Amino acid sequence: MGRKGNIRDDADLNQLLVLANMESYNAILIGQGKKMSERLVLLRELAIKQMETLSLVSMDSLKRLPEGDPE
Repeated sequence: MGRKGNIRDDADLNQLLVLANMESYNAILIGQGKKMSERLVLLRELAIKQMETLSLVSMDSLKRLPEGDPE
């Protein structure tokens, strides 16, 4: 059964990032005059590629930025 409410409430950071990117890309596709059926295919491909890429990135493996001097 589907959940009620906003899907963002249960999304993790990666899902929120991909969703924001999809919303921006959808606006671009609309501006290009793409039909909804074509946009859905392109947006699905984008989401899959981005989620695959993000799943390979571990936050633990990223170097932390050096802390600056407090002002």
